[in-house]
Amino acid sequence: MVLSALVATAASVAFTLAPTPVVAAPSEPVRQGPTPLKPGEHGVGRLVPAARFCDLAGIDRSVGDEPGFTVFAATGTSCPLSVRYLPTLAGIAEAAPETFSFVLINPTASDDPEAMRRDAEKIGEHGVYVHDADGSLSEALGLATTTDVVIIDAARTVCYHGAVDDQYGFGYALDAPRQTYLEDAIAALADGREPAVAATDAPGCELETAAATTAAESLTYHGEIARLVQRHCVECHRDGGVGPFALDSYDDLTAHAGMVREVIRRGTMPPWFAADADTETDAAEGQPAPLTWANERSLASTEKEMLLAWLDGGKPAGDPAEAPQPRTYPDGWLIGQPDQIWEFAQPEPVKATGVMPYQNVIVETGLTEDRWVRAIEIRPGSPDVVHHVLVHVLPPSSNEVARDEREGYWAVYVPGQSVHTYPDGFARKLPAGARLNFQMHYTPNGTATTDSTRIGVVLCDEPDHEVRTAGIINTRLSIPPGAGNHREEASLTLPTDATVLGFLPHMHLRGKACRYELTRGNETTTLLDVPRYDFNWQLLYRLAEPLPLAAGDRLTFTAWFDNSAANPANPDPTETVRWGPQTFEEMHLGYVEYYLPGVAPGKEPGDDGWWGQFVQRLRNTDLDAAFDRLDANGDGELTPEELPDHLRTRLMRLDVDKSGSLSRDEAALLRRR
Repeated sequence: MVLSALVATAASVAFTLAPTPVVAAPSEPVRQGPTPLKPGEHGVGRLVPAARFCDLAGIDRSVGDEPGFTVFAATGTSCPLSVRYLPTLAGIAEAAPETFSFVLINPTASDDPEAMRRDAEKIGEHGVYVHDADGSLSEALGLATTTDVVIIDAARTVCYHGAVDDQYGFGYALDAPRQTYLEDAIAALADGREPAVAATDAPGCELETAAATTAAESLTYHGEIARLVQRHCVECHRDGGVGPFALDSYDDLTAHAGMVREVIRRGTMPPWFAADADTETDAAEGQPAPLTWANERSLASTEKEMLLAWLDGGKPAGDPAEAPQPRTYPDGWLIGQPDQIWEFAQPEPVKATGVMPYQNVIVETGLTEDRWVRAIEIRPGSPDVVHHVLVHVLPPSSNEVARDEREGYWAVYVPGQSVHTYPDGFARKLPAGARLNFQMHYTPNGTATTDSTRIGVVLCDEPDHEVRTAGIINTRLSIPPGAGNHREEASLTLPTDATVLGFLPHMHLRGKACRYELTRGNETTTLLDVPRYDFNWQLLYRLAEPLPLAAGDRLTFTAWFDNSAANPANPDPTETVRWGPQTFEEMHLGYVEYYLPGVAPGKEPGDDGWWGQFVQRLRNTDLDAAFDRLDANGDGELTPEELPDHLRTRLMRLDVDKSGSLSRDEAALLRRR
């Protein structure tokens, strides 16, 4: 990683022990566009009633009549935003796959019949137009505004609920959309995937209809609960999945009802540890708004209440005819057929019991030229004993056995998160001759076995942006014996602009909580709050929308550790704990995924500028004299604090013995660069 890499680190996470004062922005901004929402709170995954309706042509229809997906889009002839979006909807309907049907719903009772007929002609043969004068159909679907859209599948399950795009909103209009939510959702569903953004609000004229709700006494497995479990649990808890038992049938769910109830009440499942953003208070002017996550796993409060009510209420099965469509998990690669696959040269032995230290396995790629990668999938050979995997790229000329974690991961595997797929224009670099270091964390399960993990990649042409990863770190952490809430902090001031894509905090068994904060000017904003960190889940929190940061912004990663005897996972509460790669040691490491706007893929800021000139000057400089000038305390070591801010990150890469400071011999390595 380079200086610019840590720039991007700027991205993320925050957990506040005390509220940070902010300057309140107006509660009702003049300009308002769509904002991603938590899918479960916006009806995604629920069963829509089989409501009947009649289109303008006089044909009686019913929700769920169509065999594929149905797009229900609110519209109107008297709402300015609806009028603007009609051509967009007509174009999307015309270009959509044959498996998608379109229904335009006008919920405004007073709209002119002739104007509605003209609008119906614009959608033509690509959809039908409905005047929902009494609002019953809109209410059944949960439509909230006259620009709202709901997509359901053939089993009447809501797959997407939100805006068409962000081209038009309150107080603004763009020449073209920046976010094409509806088109992206259609493309994902057509490809058998869940939409990356499954829910947003949709600025438009508010409808006087209540969101569809389900009374607790009417909840059934086939009607509501199977959909909820399918959305949040079945990816892991199925035959062949990494979960310890299946939950993809009524019998499976009822047989494990006690355990399900316990983990739902405790909030340990589904695995998601980011606290909800404070949406009640807008960010101060110039500060980022509360962030939302593309891979949000947690149950919405309404979903949690629904599941617990069903578990505590007799667990009725309901009508099998209302069951959701089964979710399929192909035996092949989830990213499609990879262009390249690499596997361990020989299986790694995993013992039957106890604890294993991290294993580092090096795999040669054999690449003869630089390649760009748009999709990555890690497939453990024995998923029942593979806890997590961090893959690092070792440079071709490197003699390292394993990459320093501080340099940033290249790919990550945790149960339920094995795939990295980047949007068009984004990719990761894999240099010619690169070696892949698999840092394997194995958890023995009672039977000795072996594992041979594979990684597959889909290649692409040179992208517009290179996806990078870096870490905000404190290698000098020192956790006293018995400390139950020990705090450590690291920060970074960005030397250049960077745009953040996601965050992955990393600690070990004593890790308790963490946060990333952004300081811009005099304002500090919490970006991500992880108040209950769990080492068992090395989760990547991927942003629904990238977060642009500017040179001069400061990112702080704060972590809390529990080294007390009250921590049941603590290897030894009597030890002073310091930085180290094994689980009985600790790390204070806030990873950030990002890209550098304006920097060509494969390049670094200043490669042909100040850094290259700096290294050239060093070759003609008395390095010992420069070392002595920087060594403020005269101890013969250069600490990060003694190094200039703009050089600190690059120079600390010379710390080959990982002591946290530079010796005179390590500094002399600069002459070889």
